Order: sequence, then C-alpha cells, then structure tokens
Amino acid sequence: METTETPAPAPAPAESGAGVSRAGFPADGKPGGRKREGEVLNVFSHGILVIWAIMVVMPLVWAVMTSFKDDGSIFGSPWSLPDRLHFENWARAWSDAHMSDYFLNTVLVVGGSLVGTLVLGSMAAYVLARFEFPGNRFIYYLFIGGMSFPIMLALVPLFYVVNNMGLLNTIHGLILVYIAYSLPFTVFFLTAFFRTLPTTVAEAAFVDGASHTRTFFQIMLPMAKPGLISVGIFNFLGQWNQYMLPTVLNTDPDKHVLTQGLVQLAVSQGYKGDWSGLFAGLVMAMLPVLAAYIVFQRQVVQGLTAGALK
Repeated sequence: METTETPAPAPAPAESGAGVSRAGFPADGKPGGRKREGEVLNVFSHGILVIWAIMVVMPLVWAVMTSFKDDGSIFGSPWSLPDRLHFENWARAWSDAHMSDYFLNTVLVVGGSLVGTLVLGSMAAYVLARFEFPGNRFIYYLFIGGMSFPIMLALVPLFYVVNNMGLLNTIHGLILVYIAYSLPFTVFFLTAFFRTLPTTVAEAAFVDGASHTRTFFQIMLPMAKPGLISVGIFNFLGQWNQYMLPTVLNTDPDKHVLTQGLVQLAVSQGYKGDWSGLFAGLVMAMLPVLAAYIVFQRQVVQGLTAGALK
C-alpha cells in the first residue's frame, strides 16, 4: 500500500508594504520613524525648558549676587562673584532705608487680606457650587465679571469711597480693598474645585446630624486644602507685589508697603549712589515670594490638577 506525502503549503502571497511585520515595525527590527520623531521632539522640548529656566533664574541669581557687592564692584565687574559677602548692605537697607517698617506693614496687610480672602471666598464658592437657588448663576457670573473689570477704571471712585468711609491711609482699609480685589478669582477657582469633591461625605455628615456650618468647616474645608493652598499662593503673589492700589489709597509714609518702599528707596538711593543697598532691599522683597512658592509648589500642582484627576 502506497502512501502519498502531504504537499507542503504554498507560501502566502506577499502583501503590499513588504518588509513590514504585522505589528507595524520594520522586518529588520530597527526602530521606526515615529520613535525617532518622538526623541527629537523630546530633546527639543527639554531644550526650550532649559533655556526658559536660564532666562528666569539668571536675573534672580544676579540680583542676589549683586546685593553682596560694594558699589565699585557692581559697576566695575557686574558679572563676577563678590570679593566677600557685604552683609552691611542688608543691614543698611533694613535700618537706614526703613525696609523693616515696610516689611512689617506688608506682612500685616497681606496676612490679613489673605485670611479674609480665603475665608470669604471659600464660603461663597461652596454655596455656589453645592446649592441651587434662584440667582445662583447670576451671582457666579457676577464674580467672573469682576475678574475682567480693569482696576484702573475703579481707582478714582474707589479713592472717594475709601475716603468717605474714613479708611484712607489705614492698614485695615487697605486689607478690605485687597480682599475685594482678590475675591473674584478666588470664588471662580474654588467653585470649580468644590464641584470636584465627592458629595457622599457631606451627605453622610447631614445624616449624622451635622449642620451646614459644621459640615463646611470640619469636613469640606479640609478636603479642599489643595485648592486653598493653590489659590492662596496666587493671591499671595498678587497682593505682595501690588503697587497701584497702595500708591493711591496709602499715601502715609509711615504705612507704606514694600513696593512703595522700594520705589522710594530707588529714588533716594539713586542720587546717593548706594546701589548695593538698593539691591539688598530688592532681594528682601523677593525672598518671601520665592520661599512661599518653593515650600508649597507640590500643593499648588495638586490643587491645579485635582479636577482633572477625578
């Protein structure tokens, strides 16, 4: 009995795009063009970030380095390191230029306005985000409209309002103006943040008999900590560097804030030639802002991305 061998299967017809595997990679195993394009784009984006970091960091480093030089070194060798650390520049700016008084006034104004802005803004944002009532959308868009209103158009009427209330050239008057100036952005930011928080926790608190006030302060406000830190940093930067409002509403030299003091220091020291003291005062005003952002940078990122990660 003869047996017939099974013929070998015929090779499959070559498909279009020979040399490319079914997975889409070249047959020789070399990386494709997309990977090379991604590497080029990655190198390009990192290069742009490095250039941007240098552009931002170099002026700050140069200002700090210059604050420890004497006046001769500032003009003779502006890009060289100081021969020694001239701490007398800082002492002269702190005492003789009254930077200590300006610093204290700024801490009082910004500290009071920051606490008031976060408390009032979080309460308003929580109500707008969690409760439906007639006029809810109108009030919300009214706050958003306050963000687009130019502050320069309100300076003259604001001056007369503050003057008629007896708050002109006062610390607490400036605090109230800062709070009103910062509330629109705070309410806009925190309203979106409160909407991302889970409602089950608040409902469980209501079932257990907690009031709305207790639920807000003991449950919802701690849950909103990343958002509060983020908006607090933004408000801190804006209020610390504010110059236009205190210039119009705070003309008393004894109650000047840091921005006003730096301008006065620049004008007075410009005639005396004490540029080292001027740079020392500039760094004094700059360091708290840098320190606040460095300490809370992780919380700022968490607050900005909390809604997207839900």
